[in-house]
Formats: sequence, structure tokens, C-alpha cells
Amino acid sequence: MTETLERYFVPEPSKFPIIGAIALLLFGSGAAMWLNKVGAGPWIFFGGIAILIYMLFGWFGQVVRESEGGLYGKNVDKSFRWSMGWFIFSEVMFFAAFFGALFYVRVLALPSLSSGDNEALLWEGFTGAWPSSGPRVGDAFTPMGAWGIPAINTLILLTSGATLTWAHYGLLKGARGQLKLGLLATVVLGAIFLSLQIYEYTHAYSELNLRLDSGIYGSTFYLLTGFHGLHVTVGAIMLTVMLFRSIAGHFSAEHHFAFEAAAWYWHFVDVVWLFLFIVVYWL
Repeated sequence: MTETLERYFVPEPSKFPIIGAIALLLFGSGAAMWLNKVGAGPWIFFGGIAILIYMLFGWFGQVVRESEGGLYGKNVDKSFRWSMGWFIFSEVMFFAAFFGALFYVRVLALPSLSSGDNEALLWEGFTGAWPSSGPRVGDAFTPMGAWGIPAINTLILLTSGATLTWAHYGLLKGARGQLKLGLLATVVLGAIFLSLQIYEYTHAYSELNLRLDSGIYGSTFYLLTGFHGLHVTVGAIMLTVMLFRSIAGHFSAEHHFAFEAAAWYWHFVDVVWLFLFIVVYWL
């Protein structure tokens, strides 16, 4: 018996990669001009964002139409899964670099700088205790506690992971209502998380005097939590698109990789937050 090999779908040449490249060029150059107070900087920056949004809608729309048209088989599905897996791995390395920087400062650099006669090289009263305001800043700040908004946000993200899994089970058993309700609940929980984080930042700046320039503690705090918040925003947008596609009747129990990709990303964001809560807020 001869095995019939599935033909691999090869898309037609697309204009969207070059459009995306132009958008990123305008985005980066506009941001640089804006920071250096060049008058046209903001216009170029937002022009790049507008072109990028056009590219995303056009390119992903084309992929959706191809998928719904039945052009993707098992080989394409396997390629998508490998691509998403490597993308999430790159995100793991992205956050690992920041966690590594925090580990270096807290476990290696501060104890080393506070040992022997090194204190005289820095400033009077310097200790290797964390949190540190070094390099020295003028105004004192209050570190962010764990048992308030951060603990609530942890519960929210854990709950959102459960609602997303519940939505996935609904898709697998053909319960479309469960799928839509679970996705809606997950998106709402993500929006609540972001709202509480915005409130937390406002509280930190206005009442705790914890700013981005509050030494190494402020830098690492906003770097880690800010980039995580950006990832939550991206994940919430992805899940919102999945919700609209579900309402439009897309996805089946056998073919729903776009939903799975968004779910993988969201669960990754959940896991990163657990590490953030323990390392940044708790310890």
C-alpha cells in the first residue's frame, strides 16, 4: 500500500512583510526622534504604529481566511506549533535575562559591595541589604508589599488560567456557549489585572515615592512588572480576537490551533507572574 503524502500549503507572495518592516522603521526612528525632542518624532512614531496595526489586521486576516478555507493541513499545523513553541521559548529567555539581572544584584553584587572596605568606595551607611536605593538617590522610598494588590492580581491570573482551560474543554466537547463564556471571563479578568496594576503604579509614584529612577530596586521592579504587564496586554488582545472568532463560528474540536496558541501564551504569562510575585514582591 502506498502512503499518500499531504501537500504542504505554500502561500502566495505577500506585501505584508515589507509593510511591517516599514512600520517598525518608522516606529523606532520616531521614538528616537521623540526622545531627542525632534518635532516630527511623535508623528512618525504614531504613523509607524498605525501602519503596524494595518499590517497585523491584513496579515492575520489573510491567515484566518486561509485557515477557514481549509488550506492548512497537518504539516502546516505542525509548523505553526513548532513556531509558537520557539516563540514562547524566546519569551522565556527574555524574562530569564531580567530575573538573572535581579539575582545578580541581590545575591552577588550587593553582598560583594558591602564586604570589607568597599563601603568607603560608595557612600556612608551603605549596606548590602535589599531593597537597595543604590546608586544613591536623593529621596527615600517605600518598597512595594506583597499582600495587597499583588496578591489579588495573583489570584486573578490563576483564576483566568482556570477559566481559559474551562473554555478549552468547552471547545473540545462542542459546547460553544462554554467556550465563549470562558473566553469572555478570561479577557475580563485580564482587564481587571491591568487596571489594578495601573492603580498600583499610581500609588507607588504618588504615595510610596517608588519611581523608575529609585535606584536599582526601582529599575528592576518596573522593568519586570512593566514588561509582564505588556505581555498581559498582548495576551488579552489575542484572547479578545479568539472570542470574536468564536462568536463568528470559527474553530472546531479538531482544528483550533489559533485558540491553543493564545492559550499557551496566556498560561506562560500566568507562570511568569508567579515567579514575579515570589521574587519581586514576596522575598
